[in-house]
Amino acid sequence: MSYDRRKFLKATGLLASGLVAGAQMAKAWVPFDDETADAASRLKQFGLQLYSLRDVMPKDPKGVLKQVASFGYNQIESYEGPMGMFWGMSHTDFRKYMDDLGMTIISSHCNMSADFGKKAAQAGEIGMKHLICPYIGPQKTIDDYKKYADRFNACGDICKKYGLRFAYHNHGYTFHELEGVMPQDVLMQNTNPDTVDFQMDIYWVVTPGADPIAWINKYPNRFVTCHVKDRAREATGDDASCDLGTGSIDLVKIMKAAKKKGMKYFVVEQEKYENSTPLKSVEVDAAWMKKVRL
Repeated sequence: MSYDRRKFLKATGLLASGLVAGAQMAKAWVPFDDETADAASRLKQFGLQLYSLRDVMPKDPKGVLKQVASFGYNQIESYEGPMGMFWGMSHTDFRKYMDDLGMTIISSHCNMSADFGKKAAQAGEIGMKHLICPYIGPQKTIDDYKKYADRFNACGDICKKYGLRFAYHNHGYTFHELEGVMPQDVLMQNTNPDTVDFQMDIYWVVTPGADPIAWINKYPNRFVTCHVKDRAREATGDDASCDLGTGSIDLVKIMKAAKKKGMKYFVVEQEKYENSTPLKSVEVDAAWMKKVRL
């Protein structure tokens, strides 16, 4: 059963108009540090956004999660797909299954417009760190973005009651100027840093031509989670996700800079598979993440 992202966003009431993003490429990534470097610097905790496995997860959630654990992922970020954030299980049963596999569910993308209080209560009960809005779509005015900032603050207040935090996941549209202002600035400057974080999708910062490190430095300790996602070399369009390490983004450099400025969670997400299968690609991605030294 295939689950299309655009259908998901429509179903959750979050899809506005299509993305408008440029295709400026980041400079090629540099190799890993010397393999003899101090093992203490190796990235030991990293996660997977389950949307990467949207075509296979609904068929056998427990079986797929078991394979994910075998690849070396120890953190999971879910999303609110057709089977819910917890894939047909109760939130407590899902947490138990994660424990059995040696993994932790740290966060989930979700629809903030439906039963958000219930979702926050369940997420807090099983120790999740974030509920994340995955998409709002390009807005017509800066005031529209300010209204979303107000909604994020309200969600942040709800999350605080249950011991977790709210976050917003960027796409390319917030890195295109509107009315002479960058929408990403508006969202970050009008949200409460005590309750609202941001998830940087590195791919969707690079694709419209922005500099992830510049944004990380501009807003230290606001980007606390990220999607580690590479962009195919020579790509000219928006839909160019590829296996980690095979693309053009200097992910290691960005991840190192991010860790110094408060990044806590590094979550793999892959949206496109040209010459592979979803499970094979996330296995390759895990092998790449195991080599990262920060």
